[in-house]
Formats: sequence, C-alpha cells, structure tokens
Amino acid sequence: MRDFSSVPEFPKRTWDMTRLVRTVGVVVTTSLFAASGGYAQRPCDVSPAPNGPSRDLYCIELVPVPEVPGATGRVELAYLPNPFTVAALPDGRLRYQPVAYLSHLPPPASLGAFTRYVAWISTATMDSVARLGAVTEGTTSLPPIDLEKFVILVTAEPPGSHASPRGRIVLRGQSPSTRLQPPEIVQLALGAMVDSGAPAPSADHSAHGAHGTTARITSSGAPATWTSVPMLPGLQMLAAEMALRPQVSPWLPAWSNTLPLVQPSRLVRLANGDTLYLDAGLVRRSFKGRDVAMYAFNGQHPGPLLMVPQHAEIVVVLRNALDQPTTIHWHGVRLDNQFDGVPDLTQAPVPPGGRFTYRVRFPDAGIYWYHPHVREDVQQELGLYGNLLIRSPHPDFYGPAHREEVLILDDLLLTESGLVPFGAEAATHALMGRFGDVMLVNGEPGYQLNVRRGEVVRFFLTNVSNTRTLNLSFTGARMKVVASDVGPYASEAWVESVVIAPAERYVVHVRFDVPGTATLVNRVRGLDHLFGRFFPHVDTLGAVRVARQAAVPDLAASFGVLRRDSVATADAERYENRVSGAPDRLLVLSLRRRGLPFITNQLLMLDSIYFAPIEWIGTMPSMNWASDARQVTWVLRDPATGRENMDIDWRFRRGEIVKLRLVSERESVHAMQHPVHIHGQRFLILAVNGVPTRHRAWKDTVLLPAGATVDLLVEMGNPGRWMVHCHIAEHLSANMMMAFTVE
Repeated sequence: MRDFSSVPEFPKRTWDMTRLVRTVGVVVTTSLFAASGGYAQRPCDVSPAPNGPSRDLYCIELVPVPEVPGATGRVELAYLPNPFTVAALPDGRLRYQPVAYLSHLPPPASLGAFTRYVAWISTATMDSVARLGAVTEGTTSLPPIDLEKFVILVTAEPPGSHASPRGRIVLRGQSPSTRLQPPEIVQLALGAMVDSGAPAPSADHSAHGAHGTTARITSSGAPATWTSVPMLPGLQMLAAEMALRPQVSPWLPAWSNTLPLVQPSRLVRLANGDTLYLDAGLVRRSFKGRDVAMYAFNGQHPGPLLMVPQHAEIVVVLRNALDQPTTIHWHGVRLDNQFDGVPDLTQAPVPPGGRFTYRVRFPDAGIYWYHPHVREDVQQELGLYGNLLIRSPHPDFYGPAHREEVLILDDLLLTESGLVPFGAEAATHALMGRFGDVMLVNGEPGYQLNVRRGEVVRFFLTNVSNTRTLNLSFTGARMKVVASDVGPYASEAWVESVVIAPAERYVVHVRFDVPGTATLVNRVRGLDHLFGRFFPHVDTLGAVRVARQAAVPDLAASFGVLRRDSVATADAERYENRVSGAPDRLLVLSLRRRGLPFITNQLLMLDSIYFAPIEWIGTMPSMNWASDARQVTWVLRDPATGRENMDIDWRFRRGEIVKLRLVSERESVHAMQHPVHIHGQRFLILAVNGVPTRHRAWKDTVLLPAGATVDLLVEMGNPGRWMVHCHIAEHLSANMMMAFTVE
C-alpha cells in the first residue's frame, strides 16, 4: 500500500474548510440507533428492512485495500436536521451528515508508525482533499459535507494533525452520484437514429381517479398545435428526444381582445358570517409582449387575498364562468368535509354556468391558499389560486416585524408564441411535471419592494407552482423561519435559504441591514443526466431596495432572539414518545409506465443510474413534455394489502394519532421528490431517513425526497373522507391519490 507522503502526485492542498466541511465538533462512537429511541430504519443498516430509505442513494460501501481484507465500513449520507426535509445551501448544493460505520479495523500500529484512523473527503477526480476527522471502530458522526461527486477515504495516520493524508489507505468508497457518466457513443447514435413515434394508449383516466370525472377537456379552446418546449441554456438533447411530441391533442383557452384585462390581487377583509362571491372566469393578459388567455378568480391574478380572523366561519359562493367544470379546495384548512372541494369525493364538479356554496371555518391561524381540484395541471397553471391569511387574536402570535408581505410563488411555461398548450385528453409532462420558464411573484415577473435599513419584514411564502421546488434566499440579508403550513415552529431557526415545495408555506422574518439592493433568488443545481454533470441555475424573482434611512423602531434585539412557541412546544413534547417504534401505516410511492416511446424508455433507464434527492429543474424537457397521464401512472401503494391509489381504504377513529411512514421507492424507473398533501388533518414530521427531526411545526404538506423515507405523526381529528395526494399537479392527474376515512 502506498504512503501518501511518498507519492508526489497526490495533492497536499485542501479546500477552504468553512466551505466544504462545516462543523462545530466531531462526535465519536455515538450510537445513533440508541439516540433515536431504539427504532430506526437507516440507509446503512446491516440488514436493510423492506420499505426503508434507499441504500444505494444514501449509503456508501467502503471497499478495503487488499492488505487489510477483513476491514469493512459504510458511510451514511444522513439527513442533517433543519426546518426542511432536505438540507440545502443557498446555491442549491445539498448537505449531508456523514456517519461512518466501521468494523474489523486492525490496530493502526500493525500497519506501520500509525496511531489512529482518519476519514477524508476528496473530489471525484482526487485533485483536492479535506480532512473530516478521526474515526474508530463502531459509529462515528462526522462534520457535514456538501460536495456533489466525491470520494471517501479512511487512512491510518501518524501522530499529529495534518491537513492532507500522510498514512496508508485502508478503506475507500465513492458517492452514489459518481455513477453519473457521459453516455457511450452507441447510446448517442441510438438516440439520433430511433423513430420516436409511439401509439398512444386508448385508456382514459379520470380527473382524480375517483368516480369517473373525465380528465378530457371537451370545450372549444383556441386552435393550438404542438411546436416545442423551451430548453435550459447549455443543455444538449438527443435528436430523437427533440423529435418527440405529446400523443394527446393540444388545447389552450381561446384568447379574445374582448376578454376582461386581468387585475392585480386585492385584499378582502372578512368577518365571521360574511359572504364572499368568487367568480372563476377567463381574462386576458400579456407576458413579454405575448398575449395569452388565462383564468382568474374575480378577474384577479392571483385571486383575492382573503384576511379572516381565526375561529371565524364565512360563506363563499363559487360561480363558474370557465369553459370547463371546477371546484375550490381550501388547502390546509381543517374545515367540514363536505366543503373540501374534491370532485366526486366531497362534491360534484361545478359545471360551466353553475355555482356552489362553501361554508369555511378557520380553526388555525396562519397562511393558507385556495385552488381548484379539477385538472389542476391546467386550471392552477392558468392562474386559479389565492391566499388566505388567518389572523390569530394574539398580537404576538409571531415575533415583532415592521411590515408584512404575502408572496405567492409560481412559474409559467411560455414559448415565443405564447403558452405551451395543455393536453386535452390527459395531462402532458406526466413524468417530471410541468416546469415553467417565467418566474412569477404575485402573478408578475420582477417583484419589487422598498424598505429602510434595518427593517424586519415578515414574508408569508406560498409555492403554487405545478412542479417546481424552490430554494429561496435574499442576498445579503439575515433570515429566520418562524412558522410553516399550520402554525409556528416550536423554536424559530436561522436559515440561509428556504426549501419550499409545491403547496408548502413558510413564514420567515428577514432583516435588511445593508443599504443597496437585496435580490430574491432561487439558486439550485441542475442535473444533466445525458452527460452526468451538475450545473448551477439561478432565477432572480425580485429585488428589495434598502434605503440608508434607518427603520424605526430598531428591532435588532428582538430579531436576534430565536423565540420558542409554548403551544407548539407542548404539542411536540406531547407526542415525543411516538418518535420511536414502528409506523402504524406505510405508503409507498412509485411509478408505472406503458406505451412510452422507445427513446423515452432508453433515457429513463440511463436516468435511473442515480437520482438526486430533489429534481430542482427540468433537464429532460422534451421527453417529459411528451409523456402523458395515459402512459404514466404514479402510484401510492399500501404494502400491507397491495392496494393502490383509490383502491386503498384506510379507516381511522376520530382522535386517533397515527404514525405514517412515506417511502419513495428507489426501484422506480424515475424516482423523484413528491410533495405529499393530506387533506383535512395536520401532522408533525418525526424523522427523515430514520433521523429524528429537531424542528417541529404542524404541517399539511411534506416534501418526500427521492429514495427517502419520512415519518409523520398524523392527528386524525377531523371526520370525513379525505384525500392524500402528490401536489405535483401532473402526478395527481396521473392518478397519484388515495382516500381515507376518519369515522
């Protein structure tokens, strides 16, 4: 075995340790199994249980050198507890807590003049190396890492603290992402030559797979043709992929200059017993000189911002002036089941020209939203959504702030000629979902805000995009997260960015200390599956101009304190004993496909070599666009019964507390993240990949990373028959839903 000190080509330089290895110390030989309460399914378990986290995405097998054949080891890429279900840096790189499990290590002295073992991390090309820390037999938790492709080394080292290896390699392993490699020339040639046409399956799907509401758009829209979809700059596609077209009819709402011009959202204050009329209709608007017809509530995009006191009940009359049926779902609101807005489950769809009366009560303060539950891939994308701001009677419900801003975040898919059409018979973009290329804040590109120096702004963030998970930050401003979907965190937390999936909400406080401009950005990392590389991607959503004049009063002291919420803390502590122990129910998320073009199937097999926990942006746009909900079925499966989607029939008693484990099946041909929404109830996130969470807040939507498991504690407090579904609109249109009953 070579000694690093005698091999001049091995680099001795290191990275900036504050960038690569962010640490507050190393915990050695900690039993994480015991720390989690005696029960956990971890990616590196010696005997992996079925329906656990993916071993090949989150566990690195360490290979011994020939001179030490008995040594064994694994390094778990463990979830790093934070307010979100993934840990991300502001630039979109993901962070992990490496946990080394080592056994059968010989005494270091038996290998030479060595006294200990040390773990190192290196780039995949071995051109740089950084020290992780000392390791021993057993379990060692190491400092967080954030490289995308890397190598783990375990070496026997001499005395002293060294910045680069000087001893002998004993174990080594590569991150799962290193499996990504450029394609062989045969694959490229195949992609250039294969005829991409494929007959479309004849089966018709229902709008929600429930009781026969058709997904087909039968109204007469604008004459539309399939042309192409936008591609990200710098990406290359195979010729056969570029030739793909959806096997459904294109559809767009008919544009006319007689349609009313869209209006910005207006605030509507409502009191207990008030009645509101919401008219769903068509509007005209323009994006970058392109005239398009869209949908709107009361002619506004987004729909009216409704401000209602907590515990109030209002009446909302929906009047449908659209060219297709619709409903309103009151997302996250624990209301009476009959008004939940799910077609053929809680109500009949409201036909064009029809109306429906909702009685909506608001038991919880916070930020919520409303949207249709019929062809969300179309109606939500076209602008049918709005926020609900439910006010607590307690003025100190959140910490002090100078002002509040309610931001609805969306994206829209446009070409040079206007909107990319939708599928008439079934949803397009059924594989990865419809990623837009124009970013919108409150319905408009280019959000602007003026503040004073030192001003603390409370932002209510809602992601209403069909598919896109965002990684938001304000450049040069400090930020803390104070609340999520259904209420405050037990303890606030400092964050560098906010990872927010479709349908999730977060409340953050941001202090703008530096005069000038702070930009609101979405910084992520794209994955080029064709050439096996990660690349940066930045969307600028808006700008905050910070004046030199100081804000009054000075809230620096209160902003600098992380508050604890006594009610949320008590709720979290009340259920702490449920962190350990087996789940009461399992739900496995998977995918089936049929009738896809040959080139699509080939690319999916190439794609399946590695899945990133989050698919931030669409890097296979043509292949994704040409997949429809007749060819792709996204699956929720109950492994206890084998039933799937709407055939699942779970029943619970009112007041029952249920531990539910969500499992993203690695074996799926395209595993990806799923924002899972549970209607009518609230839940706590207990653990991710077997690692207990530390930041507890009541939620209704959770982001399940690819190949991961998430444990939830669901409070079944609201009787009725309720939906569970993925909130990627195209996945829902491809049947990814089930229902359960609370007696």
